[in-house]
Amino acid sequence: MVRRVELRRIDEEGLATLLTVAVADAAPEEVMPPVTGPPGWTTERREAFLAWHRARRPGLGGSLGESTYAVLHDREVVGSARLARTDRRDVLETGLWLARAQRGRGIGTAALRALLREAARAGARAVVADTTTHNTAALTALRRNGAVLTTGTDAGSGTDTGTSSGTDTGSDRDSGRDAANDGGNDSGGPGEKTGERNGAVHAELPLRRTG
Repeated sequence: MVRRVELRRIDEEGLATLLTVAVADAAPEEVMPPVTGPPGWTTERREAFLAWHRARRPGLGGSLGESTYAVLHDREVVGSARLARTDRRDVLETGLWLARAQRGRGIGTAALRALLREAARAGARAVVADTTTHNTAALTALRRNGAVLTTGTDAGSGTDTGTSSGTDTGSDRDSGRDAANDGGNDSGGPGEKTGERNGAVHAELPLRRTG
């Protein structure tokens, strides 16, 4: 049962908790950009994970134009989400990942809904995300939030917004997640551009004006 799902900006204490969740119940390629070295959560990958989120702490108004959030379900950190500026002034891209134990429960759908509210408050008129045709959980979350989907070689905004364990719609600045997958087996990793992946799906979610 999905209870209260909320987003929280990531402070240092929250970042430590998020890393603990990622290490315990997600693969590095699901939640962060690739780091060379042996597989698994090496010291270098843990440090890179922390640095990635710290660099985005200034938010959408910062030099990177990106904000990250902890996803909370019933006050428990279960994953992470992000919003990032694009080359379209009033369009943001989004993505999120969830710990494996939290997937397939509808949390991704609710978290994406919360991200859309954040984007609207930031003045965006639309949010974009990219995933793949086999990522049924991401596609379900996107459809339930009113996404217009485009498939095939023309799909994709040139950024990887893939959904992962959790859903990301990332770009090369992606932390490593797919568009809106809340239960899938797609890691939504950061290494690929959407146009390079078979079965690419691009989603655009129009936002309702607030106020």
